Amino acid sequence: MTIPSFTSANLRAAVDFLSSPALIRLITEIDDNGPIPPRKLANTLPDLSAHHLRRINHLARVHDLVRAAPGVGLELTASGVELADVYDAIARWARHHAYPTHVSDFTSRIRHTLSLVAPLPATDPTESSARQPGVELVDVEPGFEQSGPRALLLQWLDAHPQITALLEPDPEYGRAA
Repeated sequence: MTIPSFTSANLRAAVDFLSSPALIRLITEIDDNGPIPPRKLANTLPDLSAHHLRRINHLARVHDLVRAAPGVGLELTASGVELADVYDAIARWARHHAYPTHVSDFTSRIRHTLSLVAPLPATDPTESSARQPGVELVDVEPGFEQSGPRALLLQWLDAHPQITALLEPDPEYGRAA
């Protein structure tokens, strides 16, 4: 397995974006139930505000995770299908490890597990260079085996560089857009 090159900032931005509850819900809804017919997004995800639906629909399209197919509606792209598989694998890992608790919903399992994957900001100058901004991250987190959540996410991000290439800080939410 090759080690992808991501800075801490790239990985944090990607994790922030990919752990968005609205994105998780959108990707898994389409993966589980097929394309969302035109003008049915609000009916499909009724607990999300119109603003959040527009925003996540836009961001998912920009990042090539979904597309509007004529006559079909909103469907997953190849990267979206692969992301759904990553989400499923992360949720299975979290369920197997009872993380974050024995009883958690799918979205919470993914969000909490992804929060473990992202690097923490370096505060100690003697800390490992793998934690420093601008330095390649190596898959050496304790408790994350080579086929675990961190490895899966890094492999997916390496195969889909459009995610980290397009992410910038989002002043509205204080995270990546």
